[in-house]
Amino acid sequence: MNITLADFQLEAIRRLLESMEESVRDIILKSPTGSGKTIILTHFMDEYMKGHAKCVFVWLTPGKGNLEEQSKAKMDKYIHNAQTKLLADVMTGGFAENDACFINWEKLTKKGNNALKDSERTNFLEWIEKAQDAGLSFKVIIDESHQNFTEKADAIVQLFRTDKIIRCSATPLSDKHAKLIEVPEENVIAEGLIKKLLVINENFPQVIETENQTEYLLERALEKQRKLRSAFLNQKADINPLIIVQLPNNSDLLLDVVERYFEKNGITYEAGTLAVWLSDRHENLEHISDNNAATVAVIIKQAVATGWDCPRAHILVKLRENMDETFEVQTIGRIRRMPEAKHYDVDLLDSCYLYTFDSTFTQGVKASMGKGALDAKTLFLKNEHKTFTLTKEQRTMVTDLRDSRKALAAISTYLKSTYGPTGDKKQNKLKLQSKGLIFSDHIVRYTYSGKVAMIWELSEKDRLNAIEIKEPINTHIHGREYHHRVGQIGLEIGMEYAKMNTIIGKLFSDKFSYTGQVLNLTVRELYAFVINNMDVLRHICREAMAANLAQGSLAPAMVSEKPFYFPHSISFTYDSTSKVQSESAKNVYQGYLLSAEPRSSSEKKFEKFCENCGAVDWFYKNGDKGDEYFSIVYQDNGNKQKLFYPDYILSVGGETWIVETKGGFDRTGASEDIDVFSLKKFEVLRAYLEKHALKGGFVRFDKQSEELCICTKAYSDDIHSEAWKLLSDIFKE
Repeated sequence: MNITLADFQLEAIRRLLESMEESVRDIILKSPTGSGKTIILTHFMDEYMKGHAKCVFVWLTPGKGNLEEQSKAKMDKYIHNAQTKLLADVMTGGFAENDACFINWEKLTKKGNNALKDSERTNFLEWIEKAQDAGLSFKVIIDESHQNFTEKADAIVQLFRTDKIIRCSATPLSDKHAKLIEVPEENVIAEGLIKKLLVINENFPQVIETENQTEYLLERALEKQRKLRSAFLNQKADINPLIIVQLPNNSDLLLDVVERYFEKNGITYEAGTLAVWLSDRHENLEHISDNNAATVAVIIKQAVATGWDCPRAHILVKLRENMDETFEVQTIGRIRRMPEAKHYDVDLLDSCYLYTFDSTFTQGVKASMGKGALDAKTLFLKNEHKTFTLTKEQRTMVTDLRDSRKALAAISTYLKSTYGPTGDKKQNKLKLQSKGLIFSDHIVRYTYSGKVAMIWELSEKDRLNAIEIKEPINTHIHGREYHHRVGQIGLEIGMEYAKMNTIIGKLFSDKFSYTGQVLNLTVRELYAFVINNMDVLRHICREAMAANLAQGSLAPAMVSEKPFYFPHSISFTYDSTSKVQSESAKNVYQGYLLSAEPRSSSEKKFEKFCENCGAVDWFYKNGDKGDEYFSIVYQDNGNKQKLFYPDYILSVGGETWIVETKGGFDRTGASEDIDVFSLKKFEVLRAYLEKHALKGGFVRFDKQSEELCICTKAYSDDIHSEAWKLLSDIFKE
């Protein structure tokens, strides 16, 4: 089939071909949903193979959506005599020159997936080796590279020993070392392939009072669908616009509400006008992508399946259950295609529509589009470090619980010192209000309305109008959310739900009598107070616990020991604006940059030292929180067990060292270490090292000598003491 390529598609193909001749290995194709990414890549592969012998393309796809079969079918359709294969074809006959092999990487990597038995997996590796022995060169394309790409998937890529990897996505992970080829969204809009505008919460009033948020959104979506249907018919276009209703997980109750609403409006499964696409339920999906299909709405959870194309999808209703949900920009992409790949020059038809009360979508889009302060990417552990192990210590459940009475007293004391409450409950309410806390018999939320042409503009809140949504408090309806919020507050300070609920009751409820009580709210008022002020209450509890902690005894009574291995993959954050973007040769992770952030000044100096020190074989930067990282146990004065995460594990001349970096010493010798637990941490580290016959210590930077110094035997805040040695004298080749 002959197809006329758009100018932006031809430009993308040209830039891809040029990049193949450059020294960079990784190429990122950032192409908006609806831009014809598969068309671009299939034509690119065809053009490249025409001019390069002994070449094989391996196109890797994720998920269960048979995306590899869809992509192969498109290449067969658009490229005459294309030499395409699926995994089954490779298993039968191996790889050949000019092959384009479409493989679902999860069929090779996923646990419990029976696509390949162990013997077949061996055969797959043998086919790769035979191809390489025959002089064939592999080029790898990773489609939808932002999805489910794991350490195991990376191990598959490494098998091909490729010098070129093309990663494709509408929302790729940022990688400053890769060649970025970006298809501008405005160019795709100009060609008429995607809609001009995303209209958010169109014509919503500034304040919304509703008894049923779900029906409020569905009513507006259905009204819009009917207007669109009529407008298409006026254009002599038999197109039935589709509504996508996206539910959160674990939302059977919401599913029932949505189904009942549509049934009340004559839209049912029996009539073929309602479809559902859930993991365990599929109805009326067979012809849903046809422009004139009868289906008016489809109910989904999470994002629509990868690779699903339904250009008539025009409206997205994003529902929530008053829980924390992440908005997925990929789902917006599903409503951005034009049904006939052209604009109608009618704003109503050339726009898509979003209806939601979920204000977190702005943060979700910002994260998806890489608008965070730091860039991020996934790094994979080098194979030679996968067997390294240490013994880590974890807290025992017996002594891990915080004393709820002390916690209550600490929070009460913190409230009095910070917010100024007294014994007068009315005065307390006024003082807390003046500090920004909300008192209302309504649940108060905020969303935004307006029009944006580019998805990235969703993160620019000043382009949108803030809308306040007020919903009357109902202890039955909002009870689940109240309990969820109490649980979240408790998690901040390691307090179980029941005890946290009692603390909140004693501080704020008229059902309790407590000498340090701040408010005397009714049950309805308490529910609204906690839901509306959850973030502030979390902050108060967290700060109260920090203010109440003091240095404690030297050793925990009990610890639990477990084996520690380096995590096989990590989410790595770095500063792409830093002058230093060199890759570390000695870090245990492939692609680790010396612009890693967040890092303290001491950590940056230490990493640079390790990279340049011949005695250091390799180094690992430990995390500062989480079960997957290396930890040692100590206690505070309240007998609460705490975890110490030393900054670095490294090999020096074949010996394992554990190192913690701290604030240094100024030019006068004064300590700049602000951690009051440093002495205690040093002592538990020294005990650990002696127990396991390892080496280690604390490293600090001395501004007087401009040198890193280390203490290994005893800890001292005096840089001039014999405890401190030059690190360069200790780490010798």
